[in-house]
Amino acid sequence: MRRVLIVGAGQSGLQLALGLQSYGYEVTLMSNRTADEIRTGRVMSTQCMFHTALQHERDLRLDFWEAQAPRIVGVGVSLADPAAPAELSRPVDWLGRLDAFAQSVDQRVKMAGWMDTFARRGGQLVIHGAAVSDLDHFSRMYDLVLVSAGKGEIVSLFARDAARSPFGGPRRALAVAYVHGLGPRPEHPDEDAARCNLVPGVGELFVIPTLTTGGRADILFWEGVPGGPLDVFEGVRDPADVLSLVLESMERFTPWEYGRATKIELTDANATLCGRYTPTVRDPVGRLPGGGLVLGVADVVVANDPVTGQGSNSASKCAAAYLDAILAHGDRVFDEAWMRAAFDGFWASARHATKWTNTMLDPPRDHVLRLIQAGATLQPVADRIANGFDDPADFEDFFYEEERAEAYLAGVRAGGAGAGG
Repeated sequence: MRRVLIVGAGQSGLQLALGLQSYGYEVTLMSNRTADEIRTGRVMSTQCMFHTALQHERDLRLDFWEAQAPRIVGVGVSLADPAAPAELSRPVDWLGRLDAFAQSVDQRVKMAGWMDTFARRGGQLVIHGAAVSDLDHFSRMYDLVLVSAGKGEIVSLFARDAARSPFGGPRRALAVAYVHGLGPRPEHPDEDAARCNLVPGVGELFVIPTLTTGGRADILFWEGVPGGPLDVFEGVRDPADVLSLVLESMERFTPWEYGRATKIELTDANATLCGRYTPTVRDPVGRLPGGGLVLGVADVVVANDPVTGQGSNSASKCAAAYLDAILAHGDRVFDEAWMRAAFDGFWASARHATKWTNTMLDPPRDHVLRLIQAGATLQPVADRIANGFDDPADFEDFFYEEERAEAYLAGVRAGGAGAGG
């Protein structure tokens, strides 16, 4: 029986651990927190998982919360004009329909539940914050060591890939609040949709229906351009203060969202999170002091800003790609060539998410604004952009280059072949 060590109990690490376990591998999972500590701790992220990522969970029968979590049937986009009067400040507003529903489950719920399942199924769970010295020791005991913990000392094992990492610092200041009591959007009062409110030059507000520890809730998530009017969360720790700043920013820049948030309250005492980080792609193979090799997983090696909601989706896709690569490798040695090939299998999809995310972190080009504006009057355009959250590779065909964008819009307006996704 092949022995595998996975360091880190997030979306990718746990999905991969449970997947390998189901195929008879002897899996050890290292986490710096217990399931109960995760369940009762601070929120760890935003997340909205689309069809492909959800299907990877279903394939492993890990979709434990599908019946409970809100079914997100569309992605709405509002384009704000921060210089206009409040009543005129939303010149573009539309809802793109998803081909298959998306869902969001608070990672405190999912990771704690998956950890309990892993242990109950006989997996070895080690509660310990791993250091490089630990991995040096363990690399001699296991056939394969995978690192899916995206913070701390061990991330330094994976060198920054300068060719794939265009940014030298954070591109957004981030603030998250999980809330109860948010009213429905009047445009779709009986349906759940994720909302993207774009405020050019200022930042973005995302509103995501979710399932949290206290049941159904909504995530309010601000991304502010560093140094701009939304860069106000640095050093704010008190959850009430975070929520107050979130609401003040909503009232100022997205009054149509603020109007349904006047009766909200935090879901729990740990329902806020603030921070910032630099989007980075890293070399997937880490070399230990003793000569052993470890393979980086998900955001350890591809850390994108959450502006396009790709984090948990990419993590699920990475776990699925690595699982297939491990199973296909049989009893052969997991050498450096195999590790790089496994990462290449993941990068085939991750590169599209990275390109799209990095594009959206820069000021939008004129043709991108025209695409977004077209979604208000051309439903196929709204639907195609919405479904790009599930498959960012599709953006290659119509999003990045002005000539392709204009040809696509012309085809939609003419009702021809160019309207397709």
